[in-house]
Amino acid sequence: MEQTYQYTWIIPLLPLSVPILIGVGLLLFPSATKSLRRMWAFQSILVLSIVMIFSINLSIQQINSSAIYQYLWSWIINNDFSLEFGSLIDPLTSIMSILITTVGILVLIYSDNYMFHDRGYLRFFAYMSFFSTSMLGLVTSSNLIQIYMFWELVGMCSYLLIGFWFTRPVAANACQKAFVTNRIGDFGLLLGILGFYWLTGSFEFRDLFQIFNNLIYNTEFNFLFVTLCAVLLFAGAVSKSAQFPLHVWLPDAMEGPTPISALIHAATMVAAGIFLVARLLPLFKTILPIMNLISLIGLITLFLGATLALAQNDIKRGLAYSTMSQLGYMMLALGMGSSRSALFHLITHAYSKALLFLGSGSVIHSMQTIVGYSPNKSQNMVFMGGLTKHVPITKGAFLLGTLSLCGIPPLACFWSKDEILNDSWLYSPIFALIAWSTAGLTAFYMFRIYLLTFEGHLNAHFQNFSGKETTSLYSISLWGKEGFKVNNKNFLLLTLLTMKKNKSASFFSKKIEQIDENARNINQPFLTISHFGNKKNFLYPYESDNTKLFPIFILVLFTLFVGFIGIPFNGVDLDILSKWLTPSINLLHQKSNNLKDWSEFAKDAVFSVSLAYLGISLAFFFYKPCYSSFKNLDLINSFIKPNHKMVFSDKIKSGIYDWSYNRGYIDDFYATYLIGGMRRMSEFTHFFDRQVIDGITNGVGLMSFFVGEAIKSIGGGRISSYLFLYSSYVSIFFLIYYLVSRR
Repeated sequence: MEQTYQYTWIIPLLPLSVPILIGVGLLLFPSATKSLRRMWAFQSILVLSIVMIFSINLSIQQINSSAIYQYLWSWIINNDFSLEFGSLIDPLTSIMSILITTVGILVLIYSDNYMFHDRGYLRFFAYMSFFSTSMLGLVTSSNLIQIYMFWELVGMCSYLLIGFWFTRPVAANACQKAFVTNRIGDFGLLLGILGFYWLTGSFEFRDLFQIFNNLIYNTEFNFLFVTLCAVLLFAGAVSKSAQFPLHVWLPDAMEGPTPISALIHAATMVAAGIFLVARLLPLFKTILPIMNLISLIGLITLFLGATLALAQNDIKRGLAYSTMSQLGYMMLALGMGSSRSALFHLITHAYSKALLFLGSGSVIHSMQTIVGYSPNKSQNMVFMGGLTKHVPITKGAFLLGTLSLCGIPPLACFWSKDEILNDSWLYSPIFALIAWSTAGLTAFYMFRIYLLTFEGHLNAHFQNFSGKETTSLYSISLWGKEGFKVNNKNFLLLTLLTMKKNKSASFFSKKIEQIDENARNINQPFLTISHFGNKKNFLYPYESDNTKLFPIFILVLFTLFVGFIGIPFNGVDLDILSKWLTPSINLLHQKSNNLKDWSEFAKDAVFSVSLAYLGISLAFFFYKPCYSSFKNLDLINSFIKPNHKMVFSDKIKSGIYDWSYNRGYIDDFYATYLIGGMRRMSEFTHFFDRQVIDGITNGVGLMSFFVGEAIKSIGGGRISSYLFLYSSYVSIFFLIYYLVSRR
């Protein structure tokens, strides 16, 4: 077994072979490399599968033998300073490596079809493989310096993947925003690492924890300085895991391709901050203020993310804010000291959210083939609805992912979220009330996304959640019950004009020609960016092919069954997770003492499930599918153009809607006061430099010039005259000095 552990270095390094070979191939054999480009997708999947099998084997050995392995070799040796490079394999590493590889393989399979017609196909797989290398290197690192190196590589890969379509200004701005925001936290992380090295003289986790505990026991430290260093370490996790107030990059990161959103912004990269806090939790637990700060930031993030997801129209942005909220739950659990619950929710959420993102990609793929649909419309839920009959498999999978995230038993997220909610009661009743209310909000906004996307034939009843009547047709399905033959991009406008001319015609008039049923069998590969080739448009959405549906199906299985690994019940030995986490270097992942029988569990779970069903019911009330047909244009106009004043309750709902839709005005605040303030300071600094600093320098030069010109004009060129003039000046000076001194 020890011999197996010696080869753990292949976990991060094996995926690195793919970008290296792609680069060499493009350099030496560009034509052959491009013509055989699907071979590189196969190689990416193959090497990640090997890493997954190796990681699973190591995890099985850990469960059976309770072993922790650390392999080190010297990197830098200079006098008293020594820096080692190595790998640490413990349960936390095993969990993360299995999570990264399993989700990564499924996303790569999905991406092969999703990105097939994109010119950047090879570049995409090179970036993805390099990201896998960076993330696996991060979770297997044995010291803080090594973690920081891979931490920065993960940030660089995120920058490249978010801005993959860099010709789009929106994507270019999004990757820059993510990069700059993460640099803020990364700078704090670097300062924190250096601060703890100054205190302990070591970067290795085991030595760091032991030396720091001795310092605490002997009270040989400055508590304020230690707390500051811990806060700086935590800042890195805040930025990477999109915690308040450095969360603003995550929704904009959805500008990258959907597979990227599924991988790095649902299951892996954003989990890096959770991993870092879990790895350093023995350090943080000795500093009470930092534990309180972690739990408070997690609480704010989970509630803020849920409120900001309430009114998002972009399906991927809605899921992004959902990710932010669920990461807040994990951070709250870590701040409460419940690392088992946090890691359990990390596992269940990763698979469920990856399922939702890949399902949204399937929907976006279908919507982009509709006549007249721009990329903005294809992600906008207000232009969806009535998709149930057209994408039934995607709809069913998306529904299961939605139910799981809502906390409906027996799906995966129910078990982990319920554990966090129960632990919150023991920590703080106020925190518990906010966390439980957020569980209801989660059910509401997730079913809002589901209903607006899939259900109904006229899927937005014009009066939205804000209580304000919209100024446009908010979410009308263009294909109706059976689908329309679309001949014009402005189909809605033409239909409304027709209805205005003949008010007896229904909105979905029978006179409109139906789609030929044979058209359902047409299969056209998805084109990611339309200008890369000729994109064939269809009359209505269609189901994705098997290459996309296979990863979705596997993620459905994970969503159904992965939650059972962490069920601790008396007489039922299902708590595999606790067995898995027992032999940890952190010395904190002990077997759960909260053993329950079924009756006690039911009492604890009934409240959270009731809140989830309440949120689902409210979502149906506000966004219920509308199957009726509007008989005349006046009725539609009565919804579109309000002619009455809003009552007080409507204003409250409008305020909630505006707050959520405008992202809590946090981005505006940063743009106005932070970015605007920095620009004003830069302008003042530029003015001071040009007018004051340069002005003084230029003024001295000008003064010398004019003095020289004045002296030149009175000079005659005779040395005797100069000597007489200078001697006269000296004589007058001494005469004046003598007279003054006599007084």
